[in-house]
Amino acid sequence: MKLKRFLVRYYPPGITLEYEKGGCLRTRSIDLLDLTPETNIDELVAEIRRSEPLITESRADQVKQLILRLQQKQGQQGHHRFCFFKLKAHILPLTNVAFDKSGSRFITGSYDRTCRVWDTASGTELHTLEGHRNVVYAIAFNNPYGTFHLRIDYCKLWYAETGKCIHTFRGHMAEIVCITVSESNVCLAFNPQSTLVATGSMDATAKLWDVETGEEVASLTVSYLSFFFFAYYI
Repeated sequence: MKLKRFLVRYYPPGITLEYEKGGCLRTRSIDLLDLTPETNIDELVAEIRRSEPLITESRADQVKQLILRLQQKQGQQGHHRFCFFKLKAHILPLTNVAFDKSGSRFITGSYDRTCRVWDTASGTELHTLEGHRNVVYAIAFNNPYGTFHLRIDYCKLWYAETGKCIHTFRGHMAEIVCITVSESNVCLAFNPQSTLVATGSMDATAKLWDVETGEEVASLTVSYLSFFFFAYYI
């Protein structure tokens, strides 16, 4: 591994290491959530070096200067606290997470075939969304709706305020997924007005759905191709 450069993250405080491994550029983060203007920099750098092999003796001074910049920034902005919730969200591993536009709520999807709506500030579970017949592989959250695709040929639209399922969109003949080299993702997007949902499938079609009625509005077919990714342009 070869360290290429450092990137500073002011809020929450931390340092990102950009390094090369096996010909690929990768990143690794060092979180400094307990950093204050009174923190002893020499002791902190020594602690970081013990746990991070990329920080060699020749790089120690650079790390000191970065931490000093973070301390100075904290002194300008006053004291900040960073709190993270550790949530026991599901009985099986999570597949995806999505925040709403304001960041006040988020939704988790899981291999346990459920989705859960959470309050970001308190970590309180607001709703459990049940009724999926397979793994929930990805999520889109666009106020006030949440849309979830399963690893089968349909997706569901939920009203996030009440946890009620509004529509089930059916019509694709294959999985509604897109494939990358290392992982599978759902091909899904809301339009900016939250009036339409677009889905892409391995059946070589993309479909537009009306959020209010649940009806299919349009369908686009490309022979011998699968939709890997798409997005709305404003």
